[in-house]
Parts: sequence; structure tokens; C-alpha cells
Amino acid sequence: MGSESGKKPKAKAIIIGGSIAGVSCAHALTLAGWEVVVLEKTCAPPTGSPTGAGLGLDPLSQKLIRSWLGDSDSLRTATVPLTIDQNQAIDGKKIRETLTRDENFNFRAAHWADLHGLLYNSLAGNIFSWGHLFLSFSISGDKSCVKVKSKVLETGEIVETVGDLLVAADGCLSSIREYFLPNLHLRYSGYCAWRGVVDFSENEKSETIQCMRRAYPDLGNCLYFDLGSGTHCVIYELLNNRINWIWGRSVTMKVSRDMIERMQQEAEMVWVPELVSVMKETKEPFLNAIYDCDPLEQIFWDNVVLIGDAAHPTTPHGLRSTNMSVLDAAVLGKCLEKWGVENLHSALEEFQSTRLPVTSKQVLHARRMGRLKQGLVLPDHKPFDPRTATPEDCEELQQKNMPFFADLPLLLDSKNDTQLDLLETGAA
Repeated sequence: MGSESGKKPKAKAIIIGGSIAGVSCAHALTLAGWEVVVLEKTCAPPTGSPTGAGLGLDPLSQKLIRSWLGDSDSLRTATVPLTIDQNQAIDGKKIRETLTRDENFNFRAAHWADLHGLLYNSLAGNIFSWGHLFLSFSISGDKSCVKVKSKVLETGEIVETVGDLLVAADGCLSSIREYFLPNLHLRYSGYCAWRGVVDFSENEKSETIQCMRRAYPDLGNCLYFDLGSGTHCVIYELLNNRINWIWGRSVTMKVSRDMIERMQQEAEMVWVPELVSVMKETKEPFLNAIYDCDPLEQIFWDNVVLIGDAAHPTTPHGLRSTNMSVLDAAVLGKCLEKWGVENLHSALEEFQSTRLPVTSKQVLHARRMGRLKQGLVLPDHKPFDPRTATPEDCEELQQKNMPFFADLPLLLDSKNDTQLDLLETGAA
């Protein structure tokens, strides 16, 4: 029903989860003309550089984020170029050999908190509801609306929010996904990852950092993968003199001070001394179990749609998680703009048919890359060993082999740089 002014009220989306997927979706749906509210359980936006990790943005995600921010400089100044993708072997004597080097990588590296801050601060101030713990949802009998109950953590008050669409951006452990797919379980990859960010901004001339720059001369421009026998490590620089590192290990246990000390001792037997020093100077390294899940066959039901890690939990080896979240948001926004709330089912069908073929192949390829680099068995491949690998084996390590790496079924609309124009190309 129209308002007194003759204008239809805006369609309303309720987004559960305010991480990168949620804040990206808020941008895309706002540009599509929707009213948006984001319910996030943490009580305030992240400030400074909390314990977190680096991420890599592909060229299309960069273009989309720049369009959301409304300028071409803020993303560039908050990130560091990753124009090189290099895989190199480390043997027992810590001598390096370059296995592959791609100098046309064209990603950019960001700290999670920096990217989130950029996206959040460019939104209207009334979109996020911080400190709201999602409890439940219900869809009206005529499918015309969805009602969400959340708990205000500061007061304990239970509030109800009504909208036309519920967007589940609540991560790989999504409770909304569990409602529709109660028998779906995440798949353990077979290894965990030590990871950390070391900040050397107050001591740029430290011996540790100077040695790292000599050992890794393209830091600040390169995504390094060090490959040992049955293990691998990722190293790249972030803005403001920080180094992000991730070390894949076949362990599963809680982190304690003894665990950290043991990790550092084991690192001395595997990695170059310069990298070991960086690991030792990282104040709060943490251990992540690496999970994904087999591709879903469906990511929407009535007025509810999954995006980001809720739709496609993935391992980190293809730098896909953030990029898939950004693209999910952009495509969803375009589909909603194209079909309108009165044709919501058609919009969500097009979103699903556009994204699922892409994300499904990327999740499976990231899984394969992880197992290759970790030296684990694959059905069609013996365990990868950098000491004996052939040039053909090494070629599989490159990021550019990711399906749809440079050929996605969408482009930015040349008429309006803030929107997407879906192409009629197949996703096969």
C-alpha cells in the first residue's frame, strides 16, 4: 500500500551478522533502494587492530568496494598491493627455491578490522543495531514478511523486527542455516593453522624486520607461500608496518602458553630463521581449526537467504572467503533491484542460480589447494612434496588456477558504477 505522498514504502531487509558479509550486504541493498537493519551481537564496532587476520581482495571486489565507498582513494590507502603470487620450497637446511611466480596477481591486502571500518563508517549511522543477539525468526503464513526476535544484551530486552527479507550473514556456524539444514556438518580439513599479525610500527628498523625484508625482498608487494614437507606457511605485509602469517599444522588442541612455545620450537626446525623471529615476536598468535563443507544445493528458502560463510564455508587457501562475501552482496543487491520485493522469489532464484555454480567450484578448488600445500593425500594425486615436485605439479599451486579467477558472470554497469549488470554467460 502506498503512503500518503503516493510513494511506496521501501522494502526492508534484516541482516543477521555485521562482519564483512553483513556490512557489504548493507551497502549493496541500500544502493538497491532497500531499507536495511543489521543485527550484530558484539556491542560496538571494532576499534584499533584487535586480534585478527589479514585478507586479500581480488580486482573485482576492489572495484565493488570502491563503488560503495564513493571514492577511489580510501581503499587504496588502507591496503597494500599484492601483485605477486610466489610459491617457494623450504628444505631441511632452510634453503629456498622458487617453485612458481606470478607477477600479475593484482590483489590487495587488508587487515580485517581496517576493511570493516572503511565499510562500516561509510554507512548511515542508523543501520547497525549493536549488542543484539539473534534468537529466532518466523515467516508469515502468506510469505509476505519475516519476523526476527533478538535480545538486547545490555538490557536483556527481547525485541521483534519485521521485514520483507532475512539475510543470514552469520558465518560458517550459521544458526539460520542449521534451521533449514539440521543435518549439515562442517568438514574438518585435517589440519589447523597457527596465525598472527606482528606489528613493528614502533620499531621499523628492528633486526627482525630488516632480516625479514632481506629474506623476503618483495614483502609489501607479494603473497608468499613457503612450502615444506607436509606443511606450508603464508606471509604477506599489511598496512602500517604489520606482517600477517599463517602456518598450517596437523594438530587439534586448545592454545596455551606451552603450546605457543612448542609451536615456536617446531618452527625453528622447519622455517627460515627470519620467519621464526617474526612468529616469536607475534604477541597473541592463535590457532584455527580449518573447516569447510560440501557445496550446498540451496541457499534460499521463502524470505530467507544465506550469504558469505553461512552459504559456503571455505578453507583460506584461495583467498576466497572475503571475496565471495563481497560478490554475494553485490549480486543479491542487483537481483533485488531488478525484480523488486513483489517478485522476491524470482530475485532469490536468480541470485542462487548465479552464485551457486561459482562458489561451489571455488570451495572445492580451495579444498584441493589446501591439501596440496599441506602435503595431504588426494584421490588423483600423490602427496605434494616440494623436494620432488615436477614443474607440472607446481603449476597447480598458483592462485590463478582458481575457477572464475578472472571470468565471473557479472560486470559493473558502465552507466552506473555503483550497480551490477549480470551477464547472460554460463557459469560452467
